[in-house]
Amino acid sequence: MKIRVLVVDDSVFYQHRLQEVLDADPAIEVVGIAADGQQAIEKTKALKPDVITMDIEMPVMDGIAAVRKIMSECPTPVLMISSATKRGAKATFDAMDAGAVDFLTKDFHEIVEHREQAGREICKKVISVAQKRKNIFQESINNREIRTIKTRLEDYDILAIGASTGGPVAVQKVLKNLPQNFPLPVLVIQHMPGNFTPMFSERLNQICNLSVKQAEDGDVLLPGHAYVAPGGLQTTVRKSRREVLLEVKEGDQNMNYRPSIDVTYQSLAEVFLGKVLALILTGMGSDGCEGARKLKHDGSTIWAQDEATSVVYGMPMAVAKAGLTDQIISIERIGEALCLSMGKNTDQALVEEI
Repeated sequence: MKIRVLVVDDSVFYQHRLQEVLDADPAIEVVGIAADGQQAIEKTKALKPDVITMDIEMPVMDGIAAVRKIMSECPTPVLMISSATKRGAKATFDAMDAGAVDFLTKDFHEIVEHREQAGREICKKVISVAQKRKNIFQESINNREIRTIKTRLEDYDILAIGASTGGPVAVQKVLKNLPQNFPLPVLVIQHMPGNFTPMFSERLNQICNLSVKQAEDGDVLLPGHAYVAPGGLQTTVRKSRREVLLEVKEGDQNMNYRPSIDVTYQSLAEVFLGKVLALILTGMGSDGCEGARKLKHDGSTIWAQDEATSVVYGMPMAVAKAGLTDQIISIERIGEALCLSMGKNTDQALVEEI
């Protein structure tokens, strides 16, 4: 059964190019095209696609309003197609707040000059999101079990969060639950283009109790502060007397991920020596697994997001299959679990969705 996609874009050129690259994949079929948000709503109801690719700026109704309407009337996974500008980044995160799953940057040059490579990336995202359609949008939560969280934050020196596809929403859910007096510095490694991480950091800073910024070379890690690794660069840590500083560098240009969760986690393992609480959230692939292995070997603790609430159960599955996880937990419960861990009596039951 092919993955049925609705393409929504007011550019006829981009409609055709996107349809070409999607239809070229034997696992995907474009079942409809819409030129504005209102058409998108109507065609979603009529065609019932598995995935929607959604432009943001369109006549009649923009993509953000369309996503909001679709999620309330006919929930369907949406991938936003965003311009690589500050304005485009802000609109993209607004759309994700409205219910979109993830985003792709709209690059006319790439889809024309490097069509094969761009097409592979687009198709990979569409397929990964479609595979989680039932879990995310049609899940019936009937079974619950009691798990006990026995983590004490006083045993750690840093909280590290690694995420990819579906991560912006997942990271936001975790950080919004943390209080201003959270006792650890937080380092976020989210796979994201470099022109999106500044706006992502600003947005988190506006809605979270923690002080959030994009990581810069030489930043001192402070409790109650969160640092977002910049896209296109590698972020590591180093000791300087009694302080721990961030290092933000170009790194190996041939690496698949920049930032790489593996690179950051391996650095954390060397500096913090068993004092890291690391989270592996939703994401495609296995980045973070080798870094988690090093952390675990040195005595640190690994939590992974569960399959039911992961948009893409790739990275969390990799660490779970490798036997590296201390807890597998719903994204809705992670922030609560971290707050419980701040108290003196941390042997408390946590209701976990399974």
